Amino acid sequence: MEDRQLLRRARSRGFTLLELLVVLVVLGLLAGLVAPKYFSQLGKSEVKATRAQVEGLVKALDLYRLDTGHYPSTEQGLAALVTRPGSEPKWGGPYLQKSVPLDPWGRAYSYTAPGEHGDYDLFSLGKDGQPGGEGENADIVSWQ
Repeated sequence: MEDRQLLRRARSRGFTLLELLVVLVVLGLLAGLVAPKYFSQLGKSEVKATRAQVEGLVKALDLYRLDTGHYPSTEQGLAALVTRPGSEPKWGGPYLQKSVPLDPWGRAYSYTAPGEHGDYDLFSLGKDGQPGGEGENADIVSWQ
C-alpha cells in the first residue's frame, strides 16, 4: 500500500510532457505576436535618436560659426567641434561635451561644407547605410 501512495505522490509532483508542450506553444505564440511590435518600436527609436543627434550637432555647428565666423571645412569635419583646428584663433570650444557621436547604427555622420543644400550638409544614411531609402533606411538630414 505504501508503494502505491509513493507512486501517486511522485506523479502529482511534476508536469507531464503534454503540459510542458502546451506551455511552450503558448509562449511561442505570444512571442510571435509581441516581438514584431517590439522590434518596430526599436527601429523608430533609432531614427528618433539620430534626429536628436543631428539637431545637437547642428546647434554645435552654429555655436562654432558664432565664434569663428564660418562653419568648419569638409577637411576639418565634425572633429573641429571637439578639437581646435590649428588655423582657428577664435575657436571657443569644445562645442560638444564628449567626442563626436556615431549614429545609432555605428557609422560616422557625413559632413561637407559648403554643402549642396546650404552652408553645410550633415546627414546619416540610415539603417542600410545607402543613400535614399524609406522608413528606417531613409537618410536623416540636417536641411529639412
